[in-house]
Amino acid sequence: MENKANMVASLMSVKQKSGKTFSQIAEETGLTNVYVAQLLRRQAQLKPETAPKLKAALPLLSDQQIHQMMEAPLRSYDPNLIQDPTVYRLNEAVMHFGESIKEIVNEEFGDGIMSAIDFFCSVDKIKGVDGKDRVVLTFDGKYLPHTEQKTEHMVSRLMRKE
Repeated sequence: MENKANMVASLMSVKQKSGKTFSQIAEETGLTNVYVAQLLRRQAQLKPETAPKLKAALPLLSDQQIHQMMEAPLRSYDPNLIQDPTVYRLNEAVMHFGESIKEIVNEEFGDGIMSAIDFFCSVDKIKGVDGKDRVVLTFDGKYLPHTEQKTEHMVSRLMRKE
């Protein structure tokens, strides 16, 4: 974990020195702003076709940093993160609205879930009707239906019969 923390610190330092926001880097790379943050926090893997774009957006990234970002990351989180007010409120919102969101997903799609793997996420800033700043969070995940578990579809069972 210490190596990850050091890597994240070095990547965030490169971002800070660039003077760019996550959204500006996202625009230059064609990624979402949240995905850029995930890359720089080592929560996502940098793909080879995206590496040159990220290097162009953040020229201070070293070849070693780029190489390390292309390795599969340890997708983890600090359990103390929930103490941060922004993270706490986001969690609270999901918990508060979660049951209703689940009902609507089931009504619109059927019995299933939203993927967090085949998933896009972004944060946007808009002005409300009162002229005040508002946060827009977009969760765009593939729908995954729950499947009926028929033994005739179970490859491991079919292989035993051969």
